[in-house]
Amino acid sequence: MNIGIIGCGNISDTYFNSQNIFKNIKIIACSDIIQDLADKKSLEYNVKSYTVDEILRNNEIDLILNLTIPKSHKEIIIKSLENGKHCFSEKPLAINFKDGLEIKRIAKEKNLLVGCAPDTFLGAAGQKARSLIENNKIGKIVLGTFNIMSHGMEDWHPNPNFFFKPGAGPVFDLGVYYLTQLINLNGPIRSVSANSFTALKERIITSKPKYGQKITVETPTTLMGTLDFHSDTKIQFFCSWDVWKHTHSNLEIYGLEGSMLLPDPNFFSGDILISSENGNWDKISNDEMLLGIPNMKDNQGNKIANYRGIGLSDMVNSIINNKIPRCSLNLSLHVLEAMEAIIESSKSYSTFNLTTKPDKPVYLDDKEIVGLLK
Repeated sequence: MNIGIIGCGNISDTYFNSQNIFKNIKIIACSDIIQDLADKKSLEYNVKSYTVDEILRNNEIDLILNLTIPKSHKEIIIKSLENGKHCFSEKPLAINFKDGLEIKRIAKEKNLLVGCAPDTFLGAAGQKARSLIENNKIGKIVLGTFNIMSHGMEDWHPNPNFFFKPGAGPVFDLGVYYLTQLINLNGPIRSVSANSFTALKERIITSKPKYGQKITVETPTTLMGTLDFHSDTKIQFFCSWDVWKHTHSNLEIYGLEGSMLLPDPNFFSGDILISSENGNWDKISNDEMLLGIPNMKDNQGNKIANYRGIGLSDMVNSIINNKIPRCSLNLSLHVLEAMEAIIESSKSYSTFNLTTKPDKPVYLDDKEIVGLLK
């Protein structure tokens, strides 16, 4: 299945390189509204460079990989569908739930599939945690908490402006990983209650090449509240880009018979800590599991597992075999509704009931993973 990329920014390298990991990812073309970016990636990865309109009309391309900024996601997904192409998009699906519903309507009308990141929940840590939970290692999940705290993006990202606009912020940019992981582990969310805060109305970029430029903040930079799941589980959350340092863990889940600490769901692997009742913490590693084996180094030189592209690979396999992809439209639409509900609830100080209720993604076992890996 031939894939064309729209959006040649930072994340595009990861997806270009995913062709070296997954055997059914075949990228043949790329485009960007900044033609020089597309031309550069074209030369680097030996693919054809097109304008956005040209790549959408290209009959050789079966699926568009949408790596544009969030406010363009809806437009590119819908244009892909209208040109007879499936689409896999970077997160979020859209910047608001209404746009997400329109995407779903058109996808159904065109009988085409839409998939959406994140796919990190399919990694070794997420699947191992799910296996432990489903094998009743901590009993029924009743409570939990997750924390996303830093001082934002303006001190390291080369183009941080969009992180502080509608459709971004700590929930839309990073909370999406936690919400998706929790749905993978615990099923869909029933309702949301939240409040919010913005410490700085303006931020100054201290990274290059935009050092010294100012950003007008247009979305809350701190949100906190509670998720109520259909399973009756309650999860407390704290998402902030107004914190310099903290000692909170990423994600904790509490069952009737024990507790579990999970690694950052923005990554594919990481140690899981588990305890039974008042027992000591036991460390469960997953770095020897498929999609957990370190395959690259991060900016600090540490070995990490990065299998971004597994969601796209699973979607290609799903199209060929007429199955529902794990990073499905229904899952991403539910996450989008939950994220918007967090924002809206924080404005009105009220509880928002969600209207979507997707099934948990099907567990990804080793047999299927082996079938996708090179």
